[in-house]
Amino acid sequence: MADQNEIYVGKKPVMNYVLAVVTQFNQGAKEVHIKARGRAISKAVDVAEIVRNRFITDAKVKEITIGTEEVQGENGPTKVSAIDIVLVRE
Repeated sequence: MADQNEIYVGKKPVMNYVLAVVTQFNQGAKEVHIKARGRAISKAVDVAEIVRNRFITDAKVKEITIGTEEVQGENGPTKVSAIDIVLVRE
């Protein structure tokens, strides 16, 4: 069940991810993880803020975890920044 409550932010428009988060909450999820790496981190923050301010105003940020992940690239392994924002609905 935890895997179903994870939204991985990438190259799609911000509102696609906002819709995914709102859908998770509407299906009864108590918390949703918004995850991103690299350049998508700022988009993940935008998603969390749009959800909190416009759509689900009773959602709160429970936890923000930042770190570094090692990713296999064309030139071998590289390190990429990562973020996990946990939203909970009260």
